[in-house]
Formats: sequence, structure tokens, C-alpha cells
Amino acid sequence: MKDELFLRGHRIPMTKEGVRALALQRLELENAGHFIDVGAGTGSVSIEAALRYPALNILAIERKPEALLLLAENVRHFGCHRVRIRPGVAPVPLDNCADAIFIGGSGGHLAALIDWALAHLNSGGRLVMTFILLENLMQALAHLKSCRVTALDGREIQVSELTALGQGHYFKPNNPTYLLSCQTGAEQEKHWQEEQDDV
Repeated sequence: MKDELFLRGHRIPMTKEGVRALALQRLELENAGHFIDVGAGTGSVSIEAALRYPALNILAIERKPEALLLLAENVRHFGCHRVRIRPGVAPVPLDNCADAIFIGGSGGHLAALIDWALAHLNSGGRLVMTFILLENLMQALAHLKSCRVTALDGREIQVSELTALGQGHYFKPNNPTYLLSCQTGAEQEKHWQEEQDDV
């Protein structure tokens, strides 16, 4: 989907088209039943997932009031009624596990958020995260090495867009984005729950 199709707000983050396409590929939602989008922003990932996979149940979590309003507008605009919006700061309590989780914003709680996500994924579930800060990427990589994950993969995505300049054109670069993806195993939820019991 083109970025221009989404309603945009001032300073509301959005996962851009090129990054979104790779994130959705890595999430492997073809056979998923439940998908969670953390730090949903404008809702671009949730909405494109909902349009691609109409039977998919989607929970979009967002903490910023102005982003929540825009997210709700975009959900209505595209008629994505299977996208449920949950205000709050993740990690949040969940009733059900998911088959895939996307983290587009961590709110400064990255390690806790990774542990929560892995604990709430079904066996073989997919976790995909994107970052623009190198420090967040390095923190996530270091933390994932201590977790029981498989198929850990990383990409640096640099996309440039053809843009008019005077009577000519040039490729205007976007900021690089770092994407990590991994898969969880059956023991992850038990491990996380044991850690919570010790707190």
C-alpha cells in the first residue's frame, strides 16, 4: 500500500511502505489467527495486515492520545473492523497468545517488551521489530541472545524515493531502519512466567 493512502497526523509515527512490506513478509501472517501490533501509530501495519488477511484478528496497542485518534480514523477509513484498538503502555495484560507480534515502538521498555512479546506468542510464533536508533537495535540484539529464540534475522533498510527537483529528479533518501525478526519455541512462555513469579 502507498503511504499516501493513510491519514497522517503531525508527528505521529508511521511504518513506511518499504519497511512495512518487509515486516509483513517476516511476520508470516498467511496462516495466523491473531496478530498484535505494539506502538501502532497511524495503524499502517495493522491496516495493511487486515486488508491482506480479512480473517485475521488484530489488536493494535498505542499509548499516545493523538495517535489513538488517528489510528481510529484510519481503521474507520479503511473499514478494518477486525482491528481492535487498545489504549495503554505495553507490556499490557493479555487474555490470549498471538501467532505474530510486531513492535514498532518500545516507549523505553524494550527488554521488558521483548520478554512480554515472546511469552505471549504461540509456539513457533513470529516477533518482528523495527528501530531507527542504533542503540535500540543493539539493546534488542543483546537481549534476544539471552532468550530462547530461533531464526534470528536482521536487516538494515535504506529506501530512497524519486523526487522532483527543479526540472530534474533525484532520489531522496529516508532514514535507515533496522528490522529484526525471530521465532519462539514452546518453552518461552513457561520461562517468562517463572521470572514473573520470582519478582
